[in-house]
Amino acid sequence: MTHAADTIAAIASAPGAAGVGVLRVSGPQVPAIAQALLGRAPQPRHAHFASFRDADGEAIDHGLLLHFPAPASYTGEHVLELQGHGSAVLLDALLRRVCELGARLARPGEFTERAFLNGKLDLAQAEAVADLIAARSQAGARAALRSMEGVFSQRIDALLQALIALRVHIEAAIDFPEEEIDFLADPAIARQLDSLRAELAGLLREAQRGLRLNDGLRVAIVGRPNAGKSSLLNALAGSERAIVTAIAGTTRDVLRESVALDGVALELADTAGLRDTEDEVEREGVRRAHGELARADAAVLVTDEEHAAADLALFDALPAGAERVVLVNKIDLACTTAHAETRDGIRWLWASAKTGDGLDALREYLKQLAGAGAGSGEGAFSARRRHVLALETVGEHLDRTAHALASTRAGELAAEELRQAQHALGEITGSYTSDDLLGAIFGSFCIGK
Repeated sequence: MTHAADTIAAIASAPGAAGVGVLRVSGPQVPAIAQALLGRAPQPRHAHFASFRDADGEAIDHGLLLHFPAPASYTGEHVLELQGHGSAVLLDALLRRVCELGARLARPGEFTERAFLNGKLDLAQAEAVADLIAARSQAGARAALRSMEGVFSQRIDALLQALIALRVHIEAAIDFPEEEIDFLADPAIARQLDSLRAELAGLLREAQRGLRLNDGLRVAIVGRPNAGKSSLLNALAGSERAIVTAIAGTTRDVLRESVALDGVALELADTAGLRDTEDEVEREGVRRAHGELARADAAVLVTDEEHAAADLALFDALPAGAERVVLVNKIDLACTTAHAETRDGIRWLWASAKTGDGLDALREYLKQLAGAGAGSGEGAFSARRRHVLALETVGEHLDRTAHALASTRAGELAAEELRQAQHALGEITGSYTSDDLLGAIFGSFCIGK
């Protein structure tokens, strides 16, 4: 059903020095506005060359006019696209003329919001539009495009259908309490629940990878003073971003740098050396370093052979699920060759931040952690933190469902947990959505989208 609304207009893209500017209009007044600008009723989906004129008949600009009748348009409403050239001044004059003819200025994200409200996109797809525009890497753009095409939404819908089927099975068992057969003990219910939890776990992992592709992998570089953290940041960034000296405690604050490795975005944070100190400024730097660790997706511990075992305690400040990498640095001084191994689930790399020997292995591993490792990026989709949190909430409800069925055969409790899990899944695609959430999501879009 088309969402009843007034007519909105905005500059969708401004021209460059000699580029093309685009003005987009959506709403019920579009046919009248198009006829006023063209001088006749436009042919649907046909590029008309037109002279755009003001109320006095003076030419504003010359360009193309395209009309997309409802409901076969981006927003599901009548849509008009005006393509002009010249300068932002001309586009602004054309926007004023369109508003004189019955439109108003669009709010940020209002075009995509109308597409959602009119059923042209679900909420996850709508968010992917903004993610595609804001993508900072090729891998992130490809992932956002897949989400916009509905890959993520289809996975959510498949999970939702399986959850509904399980909920129906359990609620049907509740409806026959007088039967001697214990329907809740049916092995089919346990199999359905196990399958659902396994599918959710896989989707959550992919959503977390999509979040990293979207936001960039947040990597905290930590270690003792003078371990080579700043040298490592400079080597990964390809420039002298951090001051490097032989004096311990040179880095006093968190230094952040955005780096793209073969189309994968990383957010690197060089932190102060972690040690006990009486220096008030350095102590504040250590406090901020611990705060950076608490927010990191991954941490690279820069150390040496002598202190590596003791330095592992620095990982304690990492959140659960964060990745851990140990970089044994300065192999050029220790006469050790670059190599890698895995110990107790932690990746260990031997390298030299000064000479670059062994750093390619670190780059490849960070790319893999960011979601673009070999074989992991082809089907990746973009995701947002709220999606990951919603999936985690679903997992908690499914865990409580399993407990209710296994311990007390409490079918009513299990059914309620499944109902809440269904609600949490629906929040991702917009089946259950508050106005406040919609306002926050679409308010973050740029105008004209």
